[in-house]
Amino acid sequence: MNITEITPQDFEKFWPTLKTTLALRETYSFEPELSYEAAFELWCKTPQKTFVVKEDNEVTGSYFIKPNASGPGSHVCNCGYIVVPQFRGRGIAERLCLHSQEVAVELGYLAMQFNSVVSTNKGALHLWKKLGFNVIGRIPKGFRHRELGYVDSIIMYKQLKDF
Repeated sequence: MNITEITPQDFEKFWPTLKTTLALRETYSFEPELSYEAAFELWCKTPQKTFVVKEDNEVTGSYFIKPNASGPGSHVCNCGYIVVPQFRGRGIAERLCLHSQEVAVELGYLAMQFNSVVSTNKGALHLWKKLGFNVIGRIPKGFRHRELGYVDSIIMYKQLKDF
């Protein structure tokens, strides 16, 4: 697996997965019908950095990293991860999360927080816990799932460096 910073060409390959993921309304609290341009801004321009993982020059997943808050809260970062469906179950999300933690430390972050892990996303919850993230809160009915209606959102946190 080769993880590199995203290029416009990489995003073009990743776009169908992002578009489908948002439209499904199962995991992300982003507008489900974003245009290509708005999605590029959201996934590639707004974050501090965005990466893709490739196998044989094919994009298999992506993540972004950005400050979770500004000013006095800017030492905590936030990330979002998506793996292309046909490549799930191969350890890509774990590899992306581990990579993001290394990048976070390089960028000067001391901790990482996930603001809204959808409670029905059992795979992500299991993986984040395995990688040392703790549940620090729950937003009752904080996510409107396409099929299940209102479900809880989980807030998770991991300290990356002593401070």
